[in-house]
Amino acid sequence: MPGLNAPTRVVVVGDALIDVLRDSEASREFAGGAALNVAVGLAVLGVPTTLIAMVGEDADGAVIRAFLEQHGVQLIATPGPLGSSRAVSDRTDGEPRYFFNDAAKARRIEFRAAERAALDAAELVVVSCFPFDDTDQTEAFAACVSDPEQRLVIDPNPRAGMLRDGPRFVRNFEALAARSLLVKVGDEDADLLYDSSLKELRTRLVDAGAGTVLATAGRLGASVGVGQHELVSVPIAELDGPIVDTMGAGDATLAASVCTIVHSGVPQDAAGWQALLTDAMLTAAATCRQEGALLRRP
Repeated sequence: MPGLNAPTRVVVVGDALIDVLRDSEASREFAGGAALNVAVGLAVLGVPTTLIAMVGEDADGAVIRAFLEQHGVQLIATPGPLGSSRAVSDRTDGEPRYFFNDAAKARRIEFRAAERAALDAAELVVVSCFPFDDTDQTEAFAACVSDPEQRLVIDPNPRAGMLRDGPRFVRNFEALAARSLLVKVGDEDADLLYDSSLKELRTRLVDAGAGTVLATAGRLGASVGVGQHELVSVPIAELDGPIVDTMGAGDATLAASVCTIVHSGVPQDAAGWQALLTDAMLTAAATCRQEGALLRRP
């Protein structure tokens, strides 16, 4: 672990890709992916951050690398044998439809010496949109994170187009979630993975051993429950201006929450969680008022 005077570094593990937003008027591309969004969001908030993700040696990979460098995020990249991942959000018919290329569907992270050293040194490890339906990858990752109850934050963040085995994803995710510091889940996770309500999912995770569960419900805001008790709920913040793009709201919520934990520690009472969620909902609301998923502050 770093010395007492070293800056706290967070390591984020998961996906990095090119997001393509397509509607009836135009097609626009951004560096994205849930884990990348969280890593960049933390950097925007002033937290030294490393991202571990698969990135190809291609033009898209160059865009991803340049974007991370621009925001001061250190990248430890697993080579992408099929190139870099791409996700298309097609909004030409109103509701977005998502498509992923072969690289995204076959994404894989190798936990070599550099990855293991970074994870071992991290004050906090955040995993988002990880292929939990790959047991070998999940076990390799888990073996690299000592003291997960003190350091590990998990957001399953599954994507239907990249989900190969739902039941296996659930089993592996829940096994790691039961030993984590904090689990973040959303209403879309409850629907896709469990075909259940967010409240039912939180109860299931607590019954499986998860201690603290942060649940997000879009425009309805977020709540935190420790054990069987819901401590606090906070609505999404009301800000001036229209909502432009909700794509990065969940990632902004997670980044802001982790930032609070880095600077102030895990809240120990309802007032602490109220402050954490209020800041996270303000950050999510501001992020939704710009196109793309880059974290914004009002």
